[in-house]
Amino acid sequence: MKQLLTLAVCLVSFAIFSQSEKIDELSVQLAYQNADSTKVDMSLVLINELYNIADYEMALLYVNQTSKLSKELNYTKGLAESSYYRALIYTTQNDYLNAIDNYNKSRDFYLKISDTLGVAKVSNSIGLIEIQRGNYTVGLQNSLSAISIFEKQYLKDELSAAYNNLAEAYYKTNQIDKAIEFNFKALDVRTQINDNDGIKLSTKNIAELYSILKEHRKAIEYYEKALSILDPKTDQVLRGEILPKLGSEYLRFKEYDKASEYLVEGLKYNRKQDNKEGLLQALNAIGNLNLQKKKIKLAERQLNEAYAIAQKTNNKAELLKNYKLHIALDSTRGYYQNAFFWQTKFYNLKDSLLSIEQPIFPTSIQPLNLIDDNTKAENNSISVPQDQTMTSSWFNNPGFRYSTFAAFAILFSILVISLLKTKSHKQELITQKTILAEEKVRTDAILEQTHHLEEVNQVKDKLFSIVSHDLKDSISSIKAFLDLLNEDNISKDEFFELIPELSENANNASSLLFNLLNWSKSQMQNLEPKPEMFNIQDVFHAKIALVEQKVEDKRIVLIDESQRDFVFADRSMVEIVIQNLITNAVKFSRTGDVITISNSDVNGKALICVEDTGVGIAQENIDKLFAAHKNFTTAGTKNEKGTGLGLSIAKDLVELNNGRIWVESTQNVGSKFYIEIPKAESQA
Repeated sequence: MKQLLTLAVCLVSFAIFSQSEKIDELSVQLAYQNADSTKVDMSLVLINELYNIADYEMALLYVNQTSKLSKELNYTKGLAESSYYRALIYTTQNDYLNAIDNYNKSRDFYLKISDTLGVAKVSNSIGLIEIQRGNYTVGLQNSLSAISIFEKQYLKDELSAAYNNLAEAYYKTNQIDKAIEFNFKALDVRTQINDNDGIKLSTKNIAELYSILKEHRKAIEYYEKALSILDPKTDQVLRGEILPKLGSEYLRFKEYDKASEYLVEGLKYNRKQDNKEGLLQALNAIGNLNLQKKKIKLAERQLNEAYAIAQKTNNKAELLKNYKLHIALDSTRGYYQNAFFWQTKFYNLKDSLLSIEQPIFPTSIQPLNLIDDNTKAENNSISVPQDQTMTSSWFNNPGFRYSTFAAFAILFSILVISLLKTKSHKQELITQKTILAEEKVRTDAILEQTHHLEEVNQVKDKLFSIVSHDLKDSISSIKAFLDLLNEDNISKDEFFELIPELSENANNASSLLFNLLNWSKSQMQNLEPKPEMFNIQDVFHAKIALVEQKVEDKRIVLIDESQRDFVFADRSMVEIVIQNLITNAVKFSRTGDVITISNSDVNGKALICVEDTGVGIAQENIDKLFAAHKNFTTAGTKNEKGTGLGLSIAKDLVELNNGRIWVESTQNVGSKFYIEIPKAESQA
């Protein structure tokens, strides 16, 4: 064994030494080479060697020198190749803009010299970088164009990469059948060129795609094929990825012995390699196995460890699986309240994943026309000049002279008539201008009204967004509870334990609906405020009652210093704003914090203050609070969620009632939200 290792080290060292020797030799030759196209070609060979050993800094230095010399020599091929290598280097540095710029320059140079293969090479690279960035239309156009050239010339190495690009693009746009088709094409080419790494990757990809299509027996077949060709020493990461997936496939058929064999090996292997992603998959799968075999304690330990890893790695797909397995675990143990907790998390995450926009796949992609065929002979479009003698003979002809004079006379007559008509229309134009001015005044008034209505509609849209979000949370929670009840996963005792939480969610939904219906009844078709005189203290008392349960749960001290005072505003709108501020104060207060609600008369206006000693707001975030376009939101002290629109809609509603809203806050000290609204009807 030691002898084999020594031999391997020697071979690697020899390869590195040989490569370094070649680079040194090329560098010396370049130093004595004349500044001609031969020097450019030799320099490109050196750049390729430096790129292959990832010495990008030195490669870029030679690229710049080569490009400069090629420009001086007007050597287009050298400009094309140097731009291409510069783009490759920028790609490794994730400098997308410079990479694409140099790819396009390189392609233009290749087009000038009609180098079809060079154009295809560049297009394939552009296809790869665009697909990786999610620009699937551009990426696929470039890759398809390159493939058509590679297939004609049967360039296997290039075809392998191009097929793989397309397979990845089809997979990311949920075109699974097409992804399998191009993975098989890539596998076929890679087999022909003995690309062992490519063969392993394509085989693993095919297995994963069959699993997505729920063709699990085929998935098992290709996972086992991939596993059989892996090198345990060099393919450790890939092996750690495949083992738990293969075990999970056998678990679908309840073949516990096979599943256990692969899952236990995968667990040990990934733990040894400290591969977090592989370990997460293995723990979820083996936790599921032990849950099915009624090994509850062992399953609990494994699922809890998987949960911790999923949170750290932010692997949402595995986290969703973990939630579902925790629901089954706690239902099996009879811990129905815990099961309800996991079910709520499951639905929330599932909804958030479904709301993420999937990439839209263009169905009719046409390859780019890579070869510029607009290089036709210019002579075909140039007319031959007439003979000078023939031209002069025209002017000597009396008929030609008379015709010319007649034409001038006609043109002069037309000009005179036009001037006369212009004079007669002057008065008519003045009248039209007057009409247009009046129309402009009316148009401006209409535009102003339209702008106002647009603003009102925006406020209305944001308001409904908030209400629908809060309603969705409450109703989703109630639904999750009823699902447990419907599936007989909850006992009578557990039912009574969960009733207070269910009741609170129902009360929240009821309150939101009541406010919405009450407000919409008065507003109907628009969001114009309907001000009236009302006692602001009544609003405080009604809104404090809505948060009493949460205040009690978080053991917050709520002090009501409000006093009887009348304000002149739209009551429904003010109720929405006050409820939002009080709810936020509870949300960002910790156990033992104090919330104080007060109002006073300042300069003939009502000044309302909702103050808390909670977590406060960072200075850089204060400006974001009331900005509608920011949708700024943070989780509460007990991970309560929000839309990020609450304070922006509050600002709009306050301003519609001729008021203003602002905040004073210090992080870890607390916040004071102020509202100033009129106490009497405006005299304006």
